Amino acid sequence: MQLINKASKFIYLGFLILILSRLGGYISKPQTQSYLESFRQLFSKLLTDWHERQSSLSPDIDAVSSLYRTQPLVMKGGDPYIRALMRTITASEANVTRPYNVIYGGKYVDDLSRHPEVCVPIVAGPNVGYCTTAAGRYQMLDFTWSKQAKRYHPKPSGIWRWKTYSFEAEYQDVVVHDWLSDSSAWETNIPQLLRQGEITQVLKLLSGTWTSLGYGIETNSMSSYLPQVYKNMLQEELS
Repeated sequence: MQLINKASKFIYLGFLILILSRLGGYISKPQTQSYLESFRQLFSKLLTDWHERQSSLSPDIDAVSSLYRTQPLVMKGGDPYIRALMRTITASEANVTRPYNVIYGGKYVDDLSRHPEVCVPIVAGPNVGYCTTAAGRYQMLDFTWSKQAKRYHPKPSGIWRWKTYSFEAEYQDVVVHDWLSDSSAWETNIPQLLRQGEITQVLKLLSGTWTSLGYGIETNSMSSYLPQVYKNMLQEELS
């Protein structure tokens, strides 16, 4: 907000100078209109940049109807226990208005024909100084998406080495659902562990892939709530 206040003062000062100059006959009317339009565009850009910065620093409040839930999945069907787990991952990774379109830092992308592959500088945690391509509801890195999409994507385009994998919302869900359901991928049966009530064990297992789940190199403000988030999401998915 301090940035906006300073920008406002600067622009108001510019308006005053232009008005005084116009009254003194030093600047023509077309020039005055041109300068005013430039100031207006500058102020608009500053407002946009500030709002984008705010969205990257804090959760999207409009998206969080409750501390203990997340948005429904786009995909239909599947194992309700895995679906609940996927929504739990969302709680710590991308609990925003448009989770499928968000990239690290809080900005959104519109083109989901493929993974965005935008490497954004990391601003907090043990990996500061690097950049990350984390994107989508499950904040998957570009190489992670490429690896798992080759195994689980239901509708790749192209042939052989020239295949491409749509990053549209439904496919993000399907790839992660089938990945989490694959016992060979995790060397354990996650669906069975969930049915046994071992959510903490599952979160520990997955924390190497999704570090915000806790039990690993970093946590976030949602990590401690995730077991309860899972219980609530499971109740919704089973109803």
